[in-house]
Amino acid sequence: QARLVESGGGLVQAGGSLRLSCTASGLSFSTYAMGWFRQAPGKEREFVSGISWNGGRTSYADSVKGRFTISRDNAKKTVDLQMNSLKPEDTAVYYCAAVPSRVGVPKGVAEYIYWGQGTQVTVSE
Repeated sequence: QARLVESGGGLVQAGGSLRLSCTASGLSFSTYAMGWFRQAPGKEREFVSGISWNGGRTSYADSVKGRFTISRDNAKKTVDLQMNSLKPEDTAVYYCAAVPSRVGVPKGVAEYIYWGQGTQVTVSE
């Protein structure tokens, strides 16, 4: 059974950094594109960043470009999101997601098949 588990969320001040990690099990990790999404109260779940099956292609939402970096380790079946220069508007529950793909990086919520339970990120003023 496929499972994704996020970790690394927490409370930080504006300008600070956090590193989120997602560990996968029960799936052929190297055949999946991986994505990070976030959902703030009262808002729809939105794409944050994604990475192709071999790490050769990455994508970022305009709101996080230059501040966040996504990476993956297929041997460990993990995908990380390094978040720097955090802003209060980054506050949300962050979700790890997976979809079979050997082509690119899907960006739509509906395109992903497996989801983690989420980890809370809170950035204070």
